[in-house]
Amino acid sequence: MTRFEITILGCGSAMPTTLHNPSSQLVNVNEKLFMIDCGEGTQLQLRKYKTRINKLHSIFISHLHGDHVFGLPGLLATLSLLGRTGDLNIYAHKDMELFLDPFIKHFGNQFPYKINLTPLDPYQHQLIFENNSIRVFSFPLKHRIPTSGFLFEEKDRPRHIKREMIDFYNIPVCKINEIKKGGDYLTDDGKWIKNEILTTPAIPPRTYAYCSDTAYSPEIIPYIQHSDVLYHEATFAEAENLRAQETYHSTARQAAEIARSANVRKLIIGHFSSRYHELGELLDEAQAVFPETELADEGMTINL
Repeated sequence: MTRFEITILGCGSAMPTTLHNPSSQLVNVNEKLFMIDCGEGTQLQLRKYKTRINKLHSIFISHLHGDHVFGLPGLLATLSLLGRTGDLNIYAHKDMELFLDPFIKHFGNQFPYKINLTPLDPYQHQLIFENNSIRVFSFPLKHRIPTSGFLFEEKDRPRHIKREMIDFYNIPVCKINEIKKGGDYLTDDGKWIKNEILTTPAIPPRTYAYCSDTAYSPEIIPYIQHSDVLYHEATFAEAENLRAQETYHSTARQAAEIARSANVRKLIIGHFSSRYHELGELLDEAQAVFPETELADEGMTINL
């Protein structure tokens, strides 16, 4: 089975603390690394968790608040020091160019690699990346500035052909891929064998949804429905609901309500406010609504 796992590099919010790093995650799909957000200190987290930084394929930035982008300049410089030569793709709001341009103009002539910036439309649901294994979609979140969520969706895998059927019908190797894709098989004596006799269903494709930062927004449910894992910000406890509304963030209970309504399999809550030294209150509030909830933590790996 193709590897599909998420590593939490940072799950804190804007105010730096010694408990949590600012937002960043790595998504590993078939040994290609995709980064979501790049808060301050992200490259140190990559070192700490022994990540192969040169395997980094693309970076997806949800929005241009500092706790999601301040780690980028340092990371880009480190990639240069490591001798990276392959292009690096960054997907972000168009204003990312204003943030990166001065840095690139000052240091960019030293970079042995090219940075490709693809602007996101934070008000649309759109396919932004696709390869042989996955598709990545962006969709609008509800925050103080234009913000995008991301959905990583594994592509449909081929059906499993039964070994005994290959032997029984003497199926040649050249026909196996066609059968795995759903085709029937015509025997030498002119008999059609239905695909469902020859194969078993493929394992359903896996999906991972990332929603940070956002106010409570049921409008996102169609974009994340039935995800295997949903990461949703839970900056505050319900007692701070008014503060959550003012800052366009979510409470742990609201994150759980989204997970329940979207019928996801598992919820990971993160982006914790610096006011919480203990997170049990947030977990209890979320689990009361959606029992399959876990707290994010630095170094946590989620296997889909």
